[in-house]
Amino acid sequence: MSTSVYVAGVGVITAIGNNVAENLASFEREQAGMAEITLINTKLHGVVPVAEVKMTNEELAALTNFSSQQSRTTLLSLIAAKEALNDAQIGNLSDLRTGFVSANTVGGMDKSEDFFVEFTKDNSKGKLRNVFDHECGSMTEAVADKLGITDYMTTISTACSSSANAIFYGARLIKNDILDVVVAGGTDSLTKFTLNGFNTLMILDKEFCKPFDENREGLNLGEGAGYVVLVSDKVAKTLNKKMYCKLSGYNNSNDAYHQTASSPEGTGCYLAMSRALAKSGLVPDDIDYINLHGTGTPNNDSAEGTAIMRLFGENYPAMSSTKSFTGHTLGASGGIEAVFSALAIKHGLIYPNLRFNTPMHELPFVPAKHFLKDQPVKHVMSNSFGFGGNCTSLIFSAI
Repeated sequence: MSTSVYVAGVGVITAIGNNVAENLASFEREQAGMAEITLINTKLHGVVPVAEVKMTNEELAALTNFSSQQSRTTLLSLIAAKEALNDAQIGNLSDLRTGFVSANTVGGMDKSEDFFVEFTKDNSKGKLRNVFDHECGSMTEAVADKLGITDYMTTISTACSSSANAIFYGARLIKNDILDVVVAGGTDSLTKFTLNGFNTLMILDKEFCKPFDENREGLNLGEGAGYVVLVSDKVAKTLNKKMYCKLSGYNNSNDAYHQTASSPEGTGCYLAMSRALAKSGLVPDDIDYINLHGTGTPNNDSAEGTAIMRLFGENYPAMSSTKSFTGHTLGASGGIEAVFSALAIKHGLIYPNLRFNTPMHELPFVPAKHFLKDQPVKHVMSNSFGFGGNCTSLIFSAI
């Protein structure tokens, strides 16, 4: 069994950049990715901002060798997963037991929507190929095939904690000597289905979101993909590069309070964070930075903040919500923010919580307001709290 699981490579595509370097540059410029909707024909155009990846399907397809008729969810996934694998520089991948654990929540919904626009007008119209890959697992299968990964493949869909769960499941596969290498994370694209669904819940902000601000009004939906390449001790020793960090702790807890809301006391959030700490052998004072789930909704930020107050007492680490840059990318968020966490350790970064002005009256702490470099960041907690109370915390640690 592998005693430690290391992050050997990272890859990401979001509204603030098409790769790791571009995302880091946007953080340093403190430049958010939200704007008006351009890629979806929706009545919400001009009503709510979103965080779109700044490439059309045709442009994404040109980078992937996929057809532009493939789901946008799949196109985003392959771009980030390939970057992560290239970054890991594992030359003998075919000789290792390799898996792909990928998460998403919308599957090929974008293509299904294209089909039904035509079909509802005339039931003899519409291209059935657009609904053939509707389910979430089709995205994983298509990308695993392009990556040449055949040993193990699975899909996780647990709402907004999906790709965080994919990462720690991948770590368990390595720790239990089932696999040597796992590409783990997640992907999601913007669709009318998710836009309309969140609009029905009345939690979309009509302005750019401001997580953990007293006057927050909701979230901005985003899209993207983020993956980490996890490797065992044995594999890490063979690579001619320094590992980013190790995944030292993880936990998934569920308070089952409500279908979409977190419990006011943040019970699930607290359990996930405290048990991830216990798994890592760390104490709250060891954490240098928290990548908050921080969606910007009144309920989420209050519940997460209450749980942090309970766990950390009076000694609060630096913290921020990078969703103030990328929007809430749903099933992709845990993977994207795992990449940001690994980069925070490698480069000593604290990311800013954009548009924060007024502290929440019930919380004694405030998030970071500006981008900081060369900080002593050794342990990062990354939170991903999903619908149905499905709460996951990951802890990344310097080596």
